[in-house]
Amino acid sequence: MLSPELVKKIRQIQIYTSRMVNASFAGQYESVFKGRGMQFEEVREYTPGDDVRTIDWNVTARAGKAYIKRFVEERELTVILAVDLSASGDFGTREKLKNELAAEFCAVLAFAAIRSNDKVGLVIFTDQIELFIPPKKGTSHVLRLIRELLCFKIPNKKTNISMALEYIGLVIRKHATVFVVSDFLADNFKRPLSLLSKRHDVIAANVHDPAELKLPPAGLIEFYDAETKTIRLIDSSDKKIRKFYEADNQKRFQSLQGMLRSINIDCITIQTDKSYIQDLVRFFHIRHRRA
Repeated sequence: MLSPELVKKIRQIQIYTSRMVNASFAGQYESVFKGRGMQFEEVREYTPGDDVRTIDWNVTARAGKAYIKRFVEERELTVILAVDLSASGDFGTREKLKNELAAEFCAVLAFAAIRSNDKVGLVIFTDQIELFIPPKKGTSHVLRLIRELLCFKIPNKKTNISMALEYIGLVIRKHATVFVVSDFLADNFKRPLSLLSKRHDVIAANVHDPAELKLPPAGLIEFYDAETKTIRLIDSSDKKIRKFYEADNQKRFQSLQGMLRSINIDCITIQTDKSYIQDLVRFFHIRHRRA
């Protein structure tokens, strides 16, 4: 049974994301994530002006007059939302926790996908695969995905992005668009990410909170690492400590961006302190121009 609070939260996300996924947004999504290849639709009689390269010579020989093959773009896509819900996502200094923001972001993508008649699947992972829901169509299916994202109880687990990427490569055989939604606080996932991108269109969605990049001057602060369960006491009033903290995290952020660029993985950054819709629309425009 779902609690009234959870039902209300799911409904709020449905209303909010449905409003965001208007005709313009859905059109941008469809223009960026086009189908792969062409599929046969019919054979029809040749008419002047048709491309002679499409003539079906076998049918033409049998019928005694020219016929051509007609193809249409294979529009239907499969979208996989691979979401990192490890313990580090249970953090946020603004209106939303990182994991709540990830769920909302996935809901926007899922509603855009089903509006374009695409299939959507979900992989929730920590340091293991927590849940896999195969790709399907329909609003009820998307609402189930949102429910699973919001219901997931974080068991104070670490992150293993490499394992999740390898799993997706095994279970998703048909070409798909894979959104890897994570704060990417992990190591050694470059190779499996590169391998997965050779078969699928992989996009990284980097979720973070402003406090992870810049430390406010708030005196003594206890830092609790939810994944390692260690605690450190830091004096945030010390300018040198704040400067070191900011430089270290900027270096990590820039290193991630550089690694993704080196293997041609597109990345969109979403933050708990601002709307991501304009960034997502801008991301669509960039990909569309490049295509």
